[in-house]
Amino acid sequence: MNQNIAAVTGANSGIGKITTRALLQEGYRVLMICRNPEKADAARLEITQETGNDKADILICDLSDMSQVVEVASQVKQTYNRLDRLVNNAGFLPDGERKESPDELELTVAVNHLAYFLLTKELMPLLENTPASRIINVASEAHRYGEFDPGNLQLERGYSASKAYGNSKLFNIMFTHHLHKRLKDKDITTFCLHPGVVNTGFASESDSWFAKLFNLARFMMKSPEEGARTSIYLCTEPGIEHLSGAYFADCSPKTPKTNVATNDDACKKLWEASEEMVKKGLST
Repeated sequence: MNQNIAAVTGANSGIGKITTRALLQEGYRVLMICRNPEKADAARLEITQETGNDKADILICDLSDMSQVVEVASQVKQTYNRLDRLVNNAGFLPDGERKESPDELELTVAVNHLAYFLLTKELMPLLENTPASRIINVASEAHRYGEFDPGNLQLERGYSASKAYGNSKLFNIMFTHHLHKRLKDKDITTFCLHPGVVNTGFASESDSWFAKLFNLARFMMKSPEEGARTSIYLCTEPGIEHLSGAYFADCSPKTPKTNVATNDDACKKLWEASEEMVKKGLST
């Protein structure tokens, strides 16, 4: 199986769907990791008809459930012998009240950060087996509203939807920064990005004031096609390996808005705390 293979989470809608379409147009086989089978089937039919490439495979996974993340990674490793691109894209905006995943983890950090962290670790053997593989993590400028408090990563204290979302997007950047350090002797690069404020179905099911403000501003937002440009660039642009670990916006490297995002000690502490949270989730 020598065809280039990409895995995209949240591939059935928004920028994940547009990214999937672009990779199919580039000749990739794309593994669409989605939560809803009906929506995944409909998206697959639409984008394969548009591209003429029917090499889109659906894998169903609820990314809030750490055991399902392990299972979907196992399916990938059993079926495919390489992985050229891993796009950790799926995410959501939480409700006004703090909620927990089936693993008793705060839901936002579970979906928006720990799923990235665990899926990447579980798929590392395939990434290592593939020359010049890349890991792309969709973060956000909302990281500026986040904070790194090692004693309150799951917001048992002081919860708000905006803080939970901002924290998770900050953690995406910190994860990418430390992952780059760990991959320095491997033929794997990693990047994270701000897609822009994109008019998709994102936030449509949240009742928080943060989501209401988001929904009011939809007429000023980017289209999904515009929002996916940087993800697609990081998947397909040659010669950017020297920028591994960087945060991008509008297809260019940018400096994160908070210093902790690239603080080596803090990023290492987040990695270690993430391992503990995942272990707790898998044992629940």
